[in-house]
Amino acid sequence: MMVRFSVSMFALAGALCAVPSVAGAQAAVAATPTPAGKPTVAQADAFVAEAERVMAAASIDASRVAWVNATYITDDTDALAAKSGAEMTDLGVKYALGAARYASLPGLSFDTKRKLDLLRGGLTLPAPTRPGASEELSTLTTKMSSSYGKGMGTLDGKPINGSDIEAAMGSVRDPAKLTEMWTSWNDKVGAPMRGDYAKMTAISNEGARELGYKDVGSLWRSGYDMTPEQFAALTDKIWKEVEPLYMALHTYTRWKLNEKYGDAVQAKTGPIRSDLLGNMWAQEWGNIYDIVAPKGAGDVGYDTGDLLKAKGYDPLKMVKQGEGFYSSLGFAPLPETFWKRSQITKPADRDVICHASAWDLDNQDDIRIKMCTKVNADDFVTIHHELGHNYYQRAYKAQPFLYKNGANDGFHEAIGDTVALSITPDYLVKIGLLDAAKVPSADKDIGLLLRQAMDKVAFLPFGLLIDKWRWGVFSGQIPATGYQAAWDQLRLQYQGIKPPVARDETKFDAGAKYHIPAAVPYTRYFLARVLQFQFYKAACDQSGWKGPLHRCSFYDDKAVGTKLNAMLSMGQSKPWPDALQVFTGSRQMSGAALVAYFAPLKAWLDVQNKGKPTGW
Repeated sequence: MMVRFSVSMFALAGALCAVPSVAGAQAAVAATPTPAGKPTVAQADAFVAEAERVMAAASIDASRVAWVNATYITDDTDALAAKSGAEMTDLGVKYALGAARYASLPGLSFDTKRKLDLLRGGLTLPAPTRPGASEELSTLTTKMSSSYGKGMGTLDGKPINGSDIEAAMGSVRDPAKLTEMWTSWNDKVGAPMRGDYAKMTAISNEGARELGYKDVGSLWRSGYDMTPEQFAALTDKIWKEVEPLYMALHTYTRWKLNEKYGDAVQAKTGPIRSDLLGNMWAQEWGNIYDIVAPKGAGDVGYDTGDLLKAKGYDPLKMVKQGEGFYSSLGFAPLPETFWKRSQITKPADRDVICHASAWDLDNQDDIRIKMCTKVNADDFVTIHHELGHNYYQRAYKAQPFLYKNGANDGFHEAIGDTVALSITPDYLVKIGLLDAAKVPSADKDIGLLLRQAMDKVAFLPFGLLIDKWRWGVFSGQIPATGYQAAWDQLRLQYQGIKPPVARDETKFDAGAKYHIPAAVPYTRYFLARVLQFQFYKAACDQSGWKGPLHRCSFYDDKAVGTKLNAMLSMGQSKPWPDALQVFTGSRQMSGAALVAYFAPLKAWLDVQNKGKPTGW
């Protein structure tokens, strides 16, 4: 299963009204004089109102350009996207700098203060104000993102694209072929962008410092209604809550891989060879469930992908079924434009970015997904996830422009995954995919939980280390001469994995992960893995579910949908603890619900791992 992202507020958000062009919007900003003397509360209010109006309008064309570029990659659309991105960055920087002027004024209303903070911290990669900087930054990010989209690895010496190589990494079991795919992808896609990434880092850091942040990493960590230091401490705290579960899964998986491949390929001790885990980045391990499945309890009796194929599902029908889940909760159907404008399957005639994503082009109803859907279990889950973004986007469409976002970015990622946790046997029976007589019995619970853990739990350290690496790069703790060594060290420290072949500083394996060249912050996915279990447990409690938590489905529970929509419709109008409390009753993000969900598996793993070395 891929990790997905929602498009950023400033780069790709829509608008209620239009101006002639983004450049026209810039001119309007440039023409607005900076008030002389000491700023006033009234001026701050007027500044925020203008910022919302101009940025909302300008974002429409930017959204359209970015969509065309992602779904039709050519030199021309790259150039248009680079130009548009630079213009929106200039606009964002202009308002971020203006917001910094007013942010510390006494007497500001709650909304004005909050919107000023969002403006100041709303840019993912801020450009400095010196001439040409935004154009250079946008060109670099567009070039890297498009290079990734057009990237190719090899299998049996023949070229293979990114979407196909992901599928092959999940099904091929020949270690030599896995090494070929892993090495070719990292060498051909990641390594060439190393120099551009260093340039991008330097330029965006310069911009962040102009906005009053130490570096880009500090800016990113400031977007969570707490200080950057408090946020880093919160992520470390959550990791410590879930780390014992990951360690148990790692120990068990290493043992099973050793059983299959032998000491020469995977030793009984030390780190796991990353290309053996069924995923190009070793971020989720569900594709090798067949290797780790427990004897007797491993066969859970069905495969969702096989069920979909047996019932004649195609990609469009899969998306329709995803819509059906949200409709069962009381959400309105998707608009007709969704079906006309989304990219649901990979076009045969052009290069596109297959990485799944959800889009809102007009901040109202022009919501879409972009996928290269295949009929399999992973993409069925991905559809439920991406639609979660779209329903969230539509739920907060009545909010002011600057509040049209998730309570924090982890919320946005967690909503669809909360729904995807409800893809249980009970749900599959209700929608006619699974025969009630074939629902797995209680003795299959360990298999069900292990299969989930191979994705959900295995992902946790990866979700954490991506931005830990970038925070180090942005702060200078990781120099440009040490990118690869630091990447390998963090992968070893948190995931307990190692590359299948030797790496050196001519490589740039971090760049072979989409979110790095595309500059998409990643801690949101770590938070989402935690939040989704908090949301899921709250929904199951509200629905009156009494059985094992992992078998709960709140499908067709409109009371849950009503309460969920109450949280979603808040957007980013309040600090995230307020939104969390609306749905769960708690103000604390915690790994406790995740640990509770997998508690039966943890007890079973501890028995299986008895006497075996833990750690690496």
